[in-house]
Formats: sequence, C-alpha cells, structure tokens
Amino acid sequence: MKLIRYGAIGTEKPGVEVAGVRYDVSHLVADFNEDFFAGEALDKLKSSFDASKAMVIANDVRLAEPVKRAGKIICIGLNYLKHAVESGMGVPTEPVVFFKATSSVIGPNDTIIIPKNSQKTDWEVELGVVIGKRANYVSEEEALDHVAGYVLHNDVSEREFQLERGGQWVKGKSCDTFAPIGPYLVTKDEIVDPNNLNLWLTLNGKKMQDGNTNDFIFNVQHVISYLSQFMSLMPGDIISTGTPEGVGFGQKPPFYLKDGDVIELGIEGLGSAKQEVKAYPG
Repeated sequence: MKLIRYGAIGTEKPGVEVAGVRYDVSHLVADFNEDFFAGEALDKLKSSFDASKAMVIANDVRLAEPVKRAGKIICIGLNYLKHAVESGMGVPTEPVVFFKATSSVIGPNDTIIIPKNSQKTDWEVELGVVIGKRANYVSEEEALDHVAGYVLHNDVSEREFQLERGGQWVKGKSCDTFAPIGPYLVTKDEIVDPNNLNLWLTLNGKKMQDGNTNDFIFNVQHVISYLSQFMSLMPGDIISTGTPEGVGFGQKPPFYLKDGDVIELGIEGLGSAKQEVKAYPG
C-alpha cells in the first residue's frame, strides 16, 4: 500500500494511492504518526479500506511528507562505496551516524530554500526506512520485522556548514526545507529487496546520480541492527541510508545549487519528486 498525506501546509490529511488513484482515508485513521505505526492501524487500514466508500483526491492537490512529525531522522553518511571514494573521506568501517532536524522536513514537491549565507548547498537522493515497531538490540535477521515501509528522501546538505565550520555534520543537514520526503510511504510488502533498488537524481534535466542500493557498504538490515544497539528506534522514525555518487561536492570542480535550479529524483518502486530551488529571500 502507498500512504500519502495531502493538503495545504498545516491542514494535511492522510490518504492512500491505489492503482494510480488517490483516496482520502481520514475517516479511517487520524494521521500517519507514531501512534499509527506503533499499533495495528496499518494492518487495519489495509483490511478496511474500500475505494467505493472513499473520497477521491484530485491529482493537483499538494502532497505532504507521508509521515507526520517523525520523532527523529537518523542519517548514515558515506554508505555507498563509490560515494565514499568521490568524497575523499575513506571507506568507513562502521556506519557514520548523524541526525537531521525534523524541522527541515517538507513535502516531496515543495520548494528548497538555499539558506542565508550559503555557498555550497548540495543534493543527495536517498532511501529512507520508516520504523514500524520499536527496535532495541535487534539482530540483522529480525531487523526488517521492525520496518513499516520506505520513502524517497533528498538529503539536502550545505557543505560549508557541514564540513568547514567545525563540530558535527548536523548543522549542514538541518536547515529549513533540507528534507523533502515522499511522495509515498510504500509499505514493506511491496518492496522485495531494499538492498537492490535503482535510484537517480537530475539537476536541470541532467542526470547527476544514477545508482543502486546494492552499492551499500552497510545494508538496511545491518544499519537497523547497528542503530538499535545505541538508541530506541521508535515507530515513525526515519533512517536515511546514504547517497550514491554524483553529488555536487564530488564534481571536478565542485558546483552547487543556485536560485532557479530544478531537481528531479526517484527510487524504483517509491515514486519520484520534483523540487524547485530558491535563494533565501532578502
């Protein structure tokens, strides 16, 4: 099942997409939040949804992020072999872990704003894993039992803030609008193998990233198990699993996003998104 959230900012409602048609399900669930994923609501929604009794959503209605107020966004850096090489930072022996502020989340087709004083805002197409059941000290073998589904994520990054200003990476990752997510949360039963998905990103029509999650250094099961050794993974949390080669930082010479740029990105089975880039106003 494909879960969506739709409507103007601040008034979003839950919905689903079935066979290319979008339906409102606000009469069945309150929203796609931690409470929804923590219980049996997803299974109940699958069994109770009846398209003949649901309101159809117009295709031109804004799509929001498919998870409301994720408790945390945990990111894995340098997790594709080719990207680790292009970054010049070496291949990690353990997952590189950082957080992304949840205030950076926007809808899949909302506008990305280049932050004030930014010179090096970059793009990163990533597979996001949404936790569906609390995970503590889980093994790799049981890791996917704790997954609700998967999302498309653009881990927008300001490289100067991230790498040249000292401290941790989080401040280069957490600016407002730096986490477009969606269009869908695709439930895990629709994705045969999250470690073998094509993903891509274009900038102004030019293909910049064209990879596959089979280039992971640490696969989805390993990452979930690893993180669960250090923190509780809660329902609705999002793990962003890294990006393939082709980011602006890795170009020779490097170049970055500017006002008026258009990004399009997608992952096999998870849909695609389109984001216009605007300079910080004023």
